Amino acid sequence: MFSYCTEPDTLATVWWLSCYLTTGVHFSFYLSFLKVLGILAVTAPVSLAFGFGGAMAARSRILPLSLFGKGYIAIVRGVPDIAFFLFFVIALDQGFEWLRHQVLCSDWTDPIRQGNDFLVCPQAKLPLGTAPQPIHQLYAFGLAIVTFAIVFGAFAANVIFGAMRAVPKAQLETAEAYGMSPRQTFWRILVPQMWVFALPGLSNLWQVLIKATPLLFLLGIEDVVYWARELGGTKTARFTSYPHGDWRMWYFLALLVFYLLMTWGSEKILKRVMARLTRGQATSGGEAQRKGVAA
Repeated sequence: MFSYCTEPDTLATVWWLSCYLTTGVHFSFYLSFLKVLGILAVTAPVSLAFGFGGAMAARSRILPLSLFGKGYIAIVRGVPDIAFFLFFVIALDQGFEWLRHQVLCSDWTDPIRQGNDFLVCPQAKLPLGTAPQPIHQLYAFGLAIVTFAIVFGAFAANVIFGAMRAVPKAQLETAEAYGMSPRQTFWRILVPQMWVFALPGLSNLWQVLIKATPLLFLLGIEDVVYWARELGGTKTARFTSYPHGDWRMWYFLALLVFYLLMTWGSEKILKRVMARLTRGQATSGGEAQRKGVAA
């Protein structure tokens, strides 16, 4: 039925492309787009949780906790993202393996650090050498999520910390005058109003996070950039049934369109969220909405 797929030179170009674009390798390329969407769906809320925790720590009245929160924000924001991405993946991987080594291989006598090598017992390796390939991919995916969350959580913490300070003090003082406890004031007054001031910065951070997903390629994950480079490179008849020239420009053009659509759609959604949050608030956006309703 599909015998024509094996002889592309004798058929029209459209049929050849239909065969070429439906190979198993190309389905891996298509699946990599879902990987990008998946890591965004998981990383965004985790980064927001890191950011909220970091902001709460930075504004804490307990000095060590406050210093930790402010230090976390300052250190991560002051170092290039790519350096942290590469550092945290190695540090987390070796840290997990070191802990497993201490528990599972207490009778191990050789040093773990041997020159430039980091050697633990076979039982402590993550994942195990006998683990199937999907387990290795899931482990790399998990390390990537934690790394993204740590880095972008620091930026989110800075945005949220500033947003908390932007909430008018009169609002908090009024809550205290009505007899609210500090905890009630924080969760019922400060946090709901804080999001109005935080959303513009978080929106920009979301856009940056989308554009940072190609860094997955540097973490050893077969993402869209990896497959675009692999599939777009020159292929000869010796190595594939579908030889072609250097098509990387076209594959990366597809990535360009994908990311532009992602950022454009995100901008539309975030604009609606912002309009909803500013409704009834004492902000320029809320004032514009009130004037629009009155008109």
